[in-house]
Amino acid sequence: MNWETALSEYDRDLRARGSAERTRRAYAVDLAGFVEWVGPQGLDPGDVRHRDVRRFAAGLSSAGAAPATVARKLAAIRGLYGFLVRTERAGQNPAELVSSPKRSEKLPKVLSTEQMRSLLERISARTPLEIRDRAMLELAYSCGLRCEEIVNLDVGAMDFDGEQLRVLGKGSKERILPVGEPAQRALERYLERGRRALATDPREPALFLSKSGRRLSNSDITRRLGLWTREAALAAGVSPHSLRHSFATHLLEGGADLRTIQELLGHSSISTTQVYTRVDAARLRDTYAASHPRA
Repeated sequence: MNWETALSEYDRDLRARGSAERTRRAYAVDLAGFVEWVGPQGLDPGDVRHRDVRRFAAGLSSAGAAPATVARKLAAIRGLYGFLVRTERAGQNPAELVSSPKRSEKLPKVLSTEQMRSLLERISARTPLEIRDRAMLELAYSCGLRCEEIVNLDVGAMDFDGEQLRVLGKGSKERILPVGEPAQRALERYLERGRRALATDPREPALFLSKSGRRLSNSDITRRLGLWTREAALAAGVSPHSLRHSFATHLLEGGADLRTIQELLGHSSISTTQVYTRVDAARLRDTYAASHPRA
């Protein structure tokens, strides 16, 4: 099997298993870099050994690649060879014996409840775009949505009678999420006054529309959030994922258990959710240091 066939069939397998298009594109880019590196050495997929993968990772590190970047590329190679071994196109996974570099524990950016209130209430919701932004960010924070999940929402996703939202997450896994009253009110107003003004094609199913009537992109959401972050005079570095982090942290501070937060976020592993216990502990330490007379 040559590299072109291997990559093509792996992408087809990812698509069949419900991997998001953005995930598949990221894997394709990382694997293309690996193929570009092994190509001049005359190595086909079945010829690669663990020492080759180790040399590739070492070269990335020497060139200044961040540990997270190296780890991501190794994960892509492991995924490819996991598929090749599973389908009996390769006898071993050469990346399994190569350890990923240790990544620094970077805590997620979290807004306080007051900062979240300031951000949301700064959006006056007078124009169709402002009405859309208020509903979109209220819903993102109310439900802890990923940016991709916001983009992929369709009009029928919200059940106002049941006060819940149907979300299609990573791996096409569906989850049903409760929606708070402020988000419901903002969404009702958007559907009545904002979306109708933005819609140009009655067949467009997307919930959140751009000014040209098309489905929003991830970059559209990031750009609009940046605008309102500046309007609210908040520190730089607030991303759509910051709203998700804030959602989880505020639930934990309010007494929710990790298993519940895991289900709401759609994490497949509890270990992913446990980062929020570190965020909470870090905040407690900062408060202690600033408040205790003998800290």
